Amino acid sequence: MSVPLTLLGLLEREPSHGYDLKRDYDAYFGRGKPLSFGQVYATLGRLARDGKVVVGESETGAGPDRKRYVITDQGATEFESWLAEPVEAHPHLQTVLFAKVVLALMLGRDAEHYLGTQRAAHLQRMRELTEVKRKGDLVDALLADHGLFHLEADLRWIDLTAARLDALLAAVRS
Repeated sequence: MSVPLTLLGLLEREPSHGYDLKRDYDAYFGRGKPLSFGQVYATLGRLARDGKVVVGESETGAGPDRKRYVITDQGATEFESWLAEPVEAHPHLQTVLFAKVVLALMLGRDAEHYLGTQRAAHLQRMRELTEVKRKGDLVDALLADHGLFHLEADLRWIDLTAARLDALLAAVRS
């Protein structure tokens, strides 16, 4: 997730205060990993330094003065370019999961046990995401579905690898 580009997108919608940007980011994109206020304001500072946002006049209120941030033409152009580019579609060919299985085999350890432990962890996370989906709104459901589909793919890979451990053992020991 690109925090700067996501904040630019939120600013393209309307000029906003840092507090409002954090609230909206957390509501839509920060589920399970909300932004800290420090990260929001540090990012806005870099965007301002780079000419992608400008800081409007401070507004006084009950608390500290609040600054409204406005996206510039440069920021809007960068956001539009990012939005138009597809996300990289190729799968990661080196993963921690794969590395652990191969290393376990190379070192004479029980790779099947590791795969079983990993399967159990994936199934537990799938139960958690299913609960999120059941209790949440549409945004929660779509995010949970994304996670569930990735976990399902990992489970298929775990099962396939478990079935091929003997062949993989022969390949890594040769």
